[in-house]
Amino acid sequence: MSSKKAIIIGAGIGGMATAIRLKLLGYHVQVFEKNDYPGGKLSHFEFNGFRFDAGPSLFTSPHLIDELFALANEPIGEYLTYEKIALACNYFYDDGVCIKAYTNKDAFAAELKQKTNEPSQNIHRYLFDAKDAYNHIAIIFLQHSLHAIQTLFKAPIFKAIGKLKLAYLFKSLNDYNKAAFTSPKLVQLFNRFATYNGSNPYKAPAMLSLIAHLEHNEGAYYPKGGMISITNALYNLALKIGVQFSFGKSVQKIQTKSNSVTGIMVDQKNYDAAIVVSNMDVYFTYKNLLNDASKAAKVKKQERSSSAFIFYWGMNKTFPSLDLHNIFFSADYKAEFDAIFNTGLPFDDPTVYINITNKLEPGKHAPIGKENWFVMINVPANNGQDWTILEQFYRKAIIKKLNKIMGENIEPYMEVAEVLTPVSIESKTASYMGSLYGTSSNSNMAAFMRHPNDSKTTSGLYFVGGSVHPGGGIPLCLSSANIVANLIKEKYHEKE
Repeated sequence: MSSKKAIIIGAGIGGMATAIRLKLLGYHVQVFEKNDYPGGKLSHFEFNGFRFDAGPSLFTSPHLIDELFALANEPIGEYLTYEKIALACNYFYDDGVCIKAYTNKDAFAAELKQKTNEPSQNIHRYLFDAKDAYNHIAIIFLQHSLHAIQTLFKAPIFKAIGKLKLAYLFKSLNDYNKAAFTSPKLVQLFNRFATYNGSNPYKAPAMLSLIAHLEHNEGAYYPKGGMISITNALYNLALKIGVQFSFGKSVQKIQTKSNSVTGIMVDQKNYDAAIVVSNMDVYFTYKNLLNDASKAAKVKKQERSSSAFIFYWGMNKTFPSLDLHNIFFSADYKAEFDAIFNTGLPFDDPTVYINITNKLEPGKHAPIGKENWFVMINVPANNGQDWTILEQFYRKAIIKKLNKIMGENIEPYMEVAEVLTPVSIESKTASYMGSLYGTSSNSNMAAFMRHPNDSKTTSGLYFVGGSVHPGGGIPLCLSSANIVANLIKEKYHEKE
């Protein structure tokens, strides 16, 4: 019967996690994916002996994945292994200073004291406050729908209000960080966490300071085999418990009748289901699948998050000064974000992120004596720019910056070069304007303005993934799947 059928549109992380949860609730689950592979942004490719994770590169909150395997009563070790890393990131500054952000708080505080003369109590206080805010405030956002009345009765709202500082809502992240630290270098370092959801630290609320808790209190991790191992683990778990996948299948329409979902149309064929969950960008879901121009226009009004240029460089050399995660900061961070969110103009001193998985698994992601560089900069969302010209502009700017800080010309060592632009991000992952996280968080009410996980006008229609509540990134997409499954369970009186 269609009443026990659930269809997932998109096999991204949020889509697969939702599929697993609904299958475990007793639904017949079928996932339709337009690409010929699972994972959405969390994919990979190989070229001339180099392996590259194509999208997200930071792994935090592994317990969210552990939870899925525990629910399925499957041993996660047979699907995925991961380890906590000692160094979260190397931060390189324009003046030659390098800060090693250790995941051990005492080691991190000692490093900051030595490199910036920042009093150790400042970093400990900041991370304590981030932990406190995360455990009492953020947890409501991550485990509950903000658009469901039952949240008021289930979530510890009043306890959260007691922990809510006015600064979290009425100060920008930058202003909050300036009050917390004496060193401009630390302000810049912790401003960076706004980019974890594609936002501007000079506009986004100080509430985003709690993001630091994930990396510096809970820790950063590395999945053996690279980030693609997370995709493979979820996909194989879904297959094991009986989820069905149809790849290379673009959904043309979500079918409805009398304000209820009845199924979808794929290749002019109808598939019946009483529940449809879209892991597609919510804008395209309304515009293309529901033909609802009014709701699409409403989504469109909200500011997009940043997009990215990603250069994949196979380097014919190893670089001992670099680790798994590396950041080369802009000399003028505010000007960089002005360019991304205000003027939209090319910026010639971008902050550069380099991820090198071969550092932790030498010889497995690049030939011996070589390295696989995932090189990313934040750029404006696609608004019709000439990205072919900008590709050359940013490539030149990145090389110039790295040459200056690293003290050598890296360009001759490039053996392999591929690129992912905002346009290709949009075409491959159906992310509107190539924005990585849907809408930005550049307002104090942004968290409450994200699209809900269920439709208020169409029964049986749900939304999951980075473009809806609670936001983008692997942990939030996994949390989004949990919220969707709970909403469905509550509405249809399912029992575990």
